[in-house]
Amino acid sequence: MVQIGENMREKKEKKINVKSMVEDIVGCKWSLSVLDMIDKGINRPGAMTREINGLTTKVLNERLKKLLKYKIIKKIEYNEIPPRVEYLYTDFGLKFVKIVNEIRLLEKEVLDS
Repeated sequence: MVQIGENMREKKEKKINVKSMVEDIVGCKWSLSVLDMIDKGINRPGAMTREINGLTTKVLNERLKKLLKYKIIKKIEYNEIPPRVEYLYTDFGLKFVKIVNEIRLLEKEVLDS
């Protein structure tokens, strides 16, 4: 099992602007859908595209790259045939999802009132 995205080069990268990250992620319909799927335990790309009508492989890959860039998720590649890839939350991602969930609760509260 190889974890991609956790090497020395990344430690030298500049810090993430959290405000911009939240605007970028929360403002994107598909990013939240991907986070929802990971919450449900759907963490393989093929299963993700089958789960939601209209989510294409191209769009999914773009959203996954964005979430990887912000270190919300990590990519795990298994050395198997056929190849298997899974996406899981990072520790930072678990904290970020708490914020997203609070936004969802607020939205539900507003819609129900």
